[in-house]
Amino acid sequence: MVGGGRGAFIGAVHRMAAALDGQIELVCGAFSSDPERSKASGADLFLPAERVYATFAEMIRKEKERPEGDRMDFVSIVTPNHMHFPPAKMALENGFHVVCDKPVTFNKAEAEELVYLVDQTDLLFALTHNYTGYPMVKQAKAMVKNGELGNIRKVVVEYPQGWLSTRLEAEDQKQASWRTDPKRSGAAGAMGDIGTHAENLAEYITGLKITQICADLSTFVSGRSLDDDGNVLLRFNNGAKGVLHASQISAGEENDLNIRVYGEKGGLRWHQMDPNTLVTRWLDRPIQVLRTGVGELYPEALAAARIPAGHPEGYLEAFANIYRNVAFCLQARLAGKEPDPMHLDFPTVHDGLRGMQFIERVVESSASKEKWLSF
Repeated sequence: MVGGGRGAFIGAVHRMAAALDGQIELVCGAFSSDPERSKASGADLFLPAERVYATFAEMIRKEKERPEGDRMDFVSIVTPNHMHFPPAKMALENGFHVVCDKPVTFNKAEAEELVYLVDQTDLLFALTHNYTGYPMVKQAKAMVKNGELGNIRKVVVEYPQGWLSTRLEAEDQKQASWRTDPKRSGAAGAMGDIGTHAENLAEYITGLKITQICADLSTFVSGRSLDDDGNVLLRFNNGAKGVLHASQISAGEENDLNIRVYGEKGGLRWHQMDPNTLVTRWLDRPIQVLRTGVGELYPEALAAARIPAGHPEGYLEAFANIYRNVAFCLQARLAGKEPDPMHLDFPTVHDGLRGMQFIERVVESSASKEKWLSF
């Protein structure tokens, strides 16, 4: 692991998710840019001192020197955005597979270089857009893919939060500090942090690609350097139209990522805060409420569920589905076999590049007098 030391939020989430299915073991790490903090964090996690490193470069170099079968198999990168690219690049160049938090890099040029490296090395690269891991999201994707909704016409995806309704970064709150800092977060604030989740979810469920955008970004909190609210009109490659809204100043909201998809025959709705439920509506029959693990669901949805119906599965389990699929694919690779296509169902470096293109074009569109920009 790179990053995720004491005081970090997302690192602990990754560790819990990776460990959930018993397929992955944390064996080493460079947990902080401060070598002493990295050492202390490694001790917290009961790692042997010789496998807790001062820098990611030292970790990659020394792990590569270890005998095959005794070295790390892949690197998990859980740092702020500006530090995704350097360890990912070095890991790929040294033959290590990568799991990386989103957005994939600090800017589009870095993402393009990672795409080139992954394509050249044929190594696994997973991006943790974890919302794609929910069983009912996979059910929604399968329903669209199998034509149950007919040709898709409209997509509405929203991600409202309220935690940055005040200038929390001025209070030295760690998460707020780096997420609102253009030197660490990148060109966008809310739109980069959570808008990319909405963009990815819309493309994942529908199987469509966004081709044009018209964006309006705002910074409502005085003194903040990056956007904290944004609205984007979308056009898709099949002619469908859409709306994407991402906000971190929607006071009182928690993490209400939700999506509605409408086709010729019917529509569906999924809310992240009620993840076991998928509501479908039809032109010619009553509303249908689908639940995780109940009834005739698609194999993709069934494979993503772990426990009997009625027992809540949520954020960590969805995260874990990405890690589990990576583990199964890596196990197949190590055995000289082709991975099961179902296990290849996780966001990749190419999805990461889509996210960086989205951020770049949204920021450009919002500042431009042009109404629509190609994406």
